[in-house]
Amino acid sequence: MSDPGKIVVAVVAIVAVASTVRVIVAAAFQGRRRKANTDSLEPVADMRLSRLEQAVDAIAVEIERISEGQRFTTKLLSEQARQAEKSGRQFSTNTPT
Repeated sequence: MSDPGKIVVAVVAIVAVASTVRVIVAAAFQGRRRKANTDSLEPVADMRLSRLEQAVDAIAVEIERISEGQRFTTKLLSEQARQAEKSGRQFSTNTPT
């Protein structure tokens, strides 16, 4: 074993194996820690998700109100245009400013 090439290969192999074992052990411990932290945060996350769901529902209701108002306005404008067409006048949606 006096060949320097063989010694370098052996040292590199030992360092690679040791590094691999260290990374695997660290990942296992980190996974356990992360699971413990996740369990303690679940009630907080559930409350936040519940508030988010309520906010999305409220936004959906408001958007439905806006769209209903737009449908009503469109209906009124189309009826007004039909009446103006029947009477022979031209209907303009532009209002004087």
